[in-house]
Amino acid sequence: MATAGKVIKCKAAVAWEAGKPLSIEEVEVAPPQAMEVRLKILYTALCHTDVYFWEAKGQTPVFPRIFGHEAGGIVESVGEGVTELSPGDHVLPVFTGECGDCRHCLSEESNLCDLLRINTDRGAMIGDGQTRFTARGGQPVYHFLGTSTFSEYTVVHVGCVAKIHPAAPLDKVCVLSCGISTGFGATVNVAKPPKGCTVAIFGLGAVGLAAMEGARISGASRIIGVDLNPAKFELAKKFGCTDFVNPKDYDKPVQQVIIEMTNGGVDRSVECTGNAAAMISAFECVHDVRTPSHPLIHHIYFQ
Repeated sequence: MATAGKVIKCKAAVAWEAGKPLSIEEVEVAPPQAMEVRLKILYTALCHTDVYFWEAKGQTPVFPRIFGHEAGGIVESVGEGVTELSPGDHVLPVFTGECGDCRHCLSEESNLCDLLRINTDRGAMIGDGQTRFTARGGQPVYHFLGTSTFSEYTVVHVGCVAKIHPAAPLDKVCVLSCGISTGFGATVNVAKPPKGCTVAIFGLGAVGLAAMEGARISGASRIIGVDLNPAKFELAKKFGCTDFVNPKDYDKPVQQVIIEMTNGGVDRSVECTGNAAAMISAFECVHDVRTPSHPLIHHIYFQ
């Protein structure tokens, strides 16, 4: 592309302070360096994680920064050493990147990359410790989770990009880069519910519905959705929900309700709200499993 190797000026939503409204600014986006990719972001979504870090309660994040991590776009240009991507490729940025070489990337049990998992949280590129964004006369603007998709252009490490089929509608599949893969993967890849088992899903937002779809595809015989909003049940049924439990409808703990419904508790439980009380309920609604090597096991998975 004609812009390759050049600084690009574009619009971005910049957070200058914690909890303050984002400001639409003209920013300069530097060319990608070695093992980096510059993306043109076509669609981006808002995730609660963006809000959490924007509020910065109990945190010490760097500002100014550009948030956003759930998006879809195309490759504008690539840096030295990038061979698996080319300009024009349709991609999803991935905040949990993978270098492909470390022990965790090579493990079947985890993808929490030694190189990218922590380093992308520091607000700068891992190659040189510098940002690729500047605004207001050259002031550095920090990155977010290695993605920063609230910008028309962004620079990411090549390990934080997933190439997708060009026919996939980017305005829809952009949510696959976070919420949908989080919930679905938690059920299918981590909880691994056996066919015919019972599963409880706490929280029926996008992550919870994706987790529920994972349970349905896995062959769960009974899927119990737990949420404070009864309006979500009709949609949840399309994703396999067989029972809906609203904790507000009972004068006893919801875990006790589920235990009574299932004659002792569910086989798997996936917590998708991040609420501490819901985590306790999700843990306690699972029946006990006893094995010779593990006297007591609870199958509970948090997202």
